[in-house]
Amino acid sequence: MFVEIFDPAMCCASGVCGPTLDPELIAVNDTIMALKKQGVRVERYNLSQQLKSFMDNKIVAELIHRNGKKSLPITLINGTVFKSGAYASYEALCEALGIEPLRTLKPMTLPIMQA
Repeated sequence: MFVEIFDPAMCCASGVCGPTLDPELIAVNDTIMALKKQGVRVERYNLSQQLKSFMDNKIVAELIHRNGKKSLPITLINGTVFKSGAYASYEALCEALGIEPLRTLKPMTLPIMQA
């Protein structure tokens, strides 16, 4: 089982840096951690840092060529497009992979620094 996530350009590999945190990106990170815990191989690529990975993947390159950046993020499962234009939920990925979702998956709690 192999999941690849092709992210739009972000400032860092996880996308959870900067002055504000995006709850959607935190959920994606939680999803990746949970899938890895369940033995799924997951790779994540950032357009601003790993352009070659986007160009080398013919499916991803064709989607971007045809639909532009609005096709991002792109999620592939075993080399086949699972979702494009939005992140897939953990539950949807588990269903597609034929695995049970972890019952203890909870959002990560991050301390928020106040000025």
